[in-house]
Amino acid sequence: MNGVVEAANKNIKKIIQKMVVTYKDWHEMLPFALHGYRTSIRTSTGDPFLTYEWYGSCAPHREINCHGHGQLYQQRMKKAFDKKVRPHVFREGDLVLKKILSFKPDSRGKWTPNYEGPYVVKRAFPGGVLILTTIYGEEFTRPGNADAVKKYFA
Repeated sequence: MNGVVEAANKNIKKIIQKMVVTYKDWHEMLPFALHGYRTSIRTSTGDPFLTYEWYGSCAPHREINCHGHGQLYQQRMKKAFDKKVRPHVFREGDLVLKKILSFKPDSRGKWTPNYEGPYVVKRAFPGGVLILTTIYGEEFTRPGNADAVKKYFA
């Protein structure tokens, strides 16, 4: 099974490489790459189906049926994935904790905190983009993603 996991990781890495501008931004694109990988049509080996493969492997009178089967498979995978997704709804003024995405080793080991904050949501855009500020009103230079924060209840 290790080879299958390595093949999946290789494919996800290829997807991320096409999405990021610099190598430091890969962690921000990981949820999108995983969603794309999980909802794509794949064979048992983990490779994406290509339209010409379907046409080449089927008799000419069955081309439409084979392509339709691929679309049904993709719809089933999307439905199964979307069942597990919980949308994050944030409003202006909400207090949130931001996930620490640091790769520096910490001497505290497993006791290292996973979140920092609390921060205040200054603006919430559709699609999960948030502009955060500190409690004192200092705004961050880059917007954040709703997947990297959770609500803070004081």
